[in-house]
Amino acid sequence: MSTHIDLTGQVAVVTGVLGRLGGIWADALLGAGAAVVGIDRTTVVPQEFQELLDRRPAGRFHLLEADVTDTESLRTALKTCLAEVGSPTILVNNAGIDQPPSATGGSWLFDDIPAEVSEAVLSVNALGVLRVCQVFGSEMARNGTGSVINIGSLYGSMAPDPRLYEHLPQDPPFLKPPAYGMSKAGAAALTRYLAALWGPRRVRVNTLSPGGVLGGQDPLFRGKFSDRVPLRRMAEASDLTGPLLFLASDMSSYVTGTELLVDGGYVCW
Repeated sequence: MSTHIDLTGQVAVVTGVLGRLGGIWADALLGAGAAVVGIDRTTVVPQEFQELLDRRPAGRFHLLEADVTDTESLRTALKTCLAEVGSPTILVNNAGIDQPPSATGGSWLFDDIPAEVSEAVLSVNALGVLRVCQVFGSEMARNGTGSVINIGSLYGSMAPDPRLYEHLPQDPPFLKPPAYGMSKAGAAALTRYLAALWGPRRVRVNTLSPGGVLGGQDPLFRGKFSDRVPLRRMAEASDLTGPLLFLASDMSSYVTGTELLVDGGYVCW
């Protein structure tokens, strides 16, 4: 088997494509030759994302407006995808709500977390993945082929360490919303469920869970987090693309129902 990953002729759907990690996934898939259908709540492309597209051959990226909390909008997006691009063969469930540590962001005591904050996170990060799989994943199952990659998180299997955030000048102290870890653990559970359900249809379903990814965090947080990681650094975009392409391609043809942690060894101690 060749070690070169060639996704020419594949149609990859990426939800939340204009978000922080969406560009990483889209760029990797385009670089491997796939046509990419990006789904987001807006079609206004940020300059940084446009610069990414300008480096790739024209005509292989298609941006559709849809919301993972709205099943009908997803069905409309699927119809457009089928008519204009083709049947999806790769699905990257990337859309999500996160609240990263911030020196200026607000927080709550655990017992004061507003219900609407938790409900919004669960609706996008957990139920949103379910909705997208019901629409796009079911189409792949009907066609008898495909790879579904649910983007999880280190915090789906590990609790956030409060000591990483103690330096932030917030009152009350920064608290990672508990619904975030709940939602990512739920997405991993859905991965296993669908791997069993769709295995006979030759659709593989896996979770890709990054650890801490560089993205504008304050220097003290970066240092504290890196000290917690055996590789002594946070993840960069280039650390994530290989695992994604592995799961998207035939290189992982006998891999399904699993969670691939890309965390620099965070969970090993």
